[in-house]
Amino acid sequence: MGRRIITSQLEAKGEGSKLDGYFDKLLKYIPTEIVGGWIAITGLIKSASNIPTNAILWILFIIFTGLTIAYILQQTSESKKPPAIKQTTISAIAFIVWVFALGEPFNTLSFYKPIYGSILLVLYNLTIPLINPTETNKRS
Repeated sequence: MGRRIITSQLEAKGEGSKLDGYFDKLLKYIPTEIVGGWIAITGLIKSASNIPTNAILWILFIIFTGLTIAYILQQTSESKKPPAIKQTTISAIAFIVWVFALGEPFNTLSFYKPIYGSILLVLYNLTIPLINPTETNKRS
């Protein structure tokens, strides 16, 4: 199974290919590999002493967001098809929402409450599979 979301029979490859349903799209939109890496890195940083934890987390947040974009673009790349920009954007936002729900580094901001992250995570994850990332089939 490729990472690119299949929304029309023209995009499906071969006889056994099928269109992506709600849960397939949910799995393809959420960059679980990147979120897992974020969780591991934040655990390491929190266990270290005498480092500027907050600054490091914000810098890594920016790096991981860029990494998400690069990773999803690479994973959804197919010859003779344009880049999956809509899917990549939704996945990058999904990473940001997951980090917001996990807390750090957003928990250092005055407005942040854990309940906001939890609500946003549930609503975003329930909504994104309803979006079909229709891209044009030919490059300009």
